[in-house]
Amino acid sequence: MAYTDSSADDSDEARWAALMCSAQHGSEDDYRQLLIELSRVIKHYLLSRIGRQHFVDDCVQDSLIAIHQARHSYDPRRRFRPWLFAIVRHKAIDALRRQHSQQKLALQQEVTQPDSLQGQDCEIENNIAQGRLLARLSPEHREVLTLTKFIGLSNAEAATHLSISEGAVKVRVHRAIGNLTRLLEADL
Repeated sequence: MAYTDSSADDSDEARWAALMCSAQHGSEDDYRQLLIELSRVIKHYLLSRIGRQHFVDDCVQDSLIAIHQARHSYDPRRRFRPWLFAIVRHKAIDALRRQHSQQKLALQQEVTQPDSLQGQDCEIENNIAQGRLLARLSPEHREVLTLTKFIGLSNAEAATHLSISEGAVKVRVHRAIGNLTRLLEADL
């Protein structure tokens, strides 16, 4: 686990909580400052976990919108970071699901040649491998998530590609998502 400066984290925590409380009481300047700071933190958080994906900026914007919509739910008696990163994690998961659906639809609409699919597979896998959390998954879990969730192959197609049964693909995907969820929850 990487070293983090807990005094900086505590300082951010206190500042963000104070800015949010002030924003809840109507300070537009404090709210603007909070959103500026959070946009940088959210982007760094996402880049360090899922790598340089083209949808990261959209995910940052979705997170900021969700924070805006949920700002009334922040309780100043509780820590700010868990509240913030719960929202960000949910938006990241939503973005990954959308990405999966879009890629699956694109694959269904295009006729791709096997060589071009392998090139796309390698490029996406390289991008994902840059994400710190994904890099902490086993190679089997990274590979099955890449094929099914990022490239959009069906379980049957992934099974053929991996030379394993469709049931084994389902088990690996389930375990990989479970491991990724645990890593996300532990990485506050």
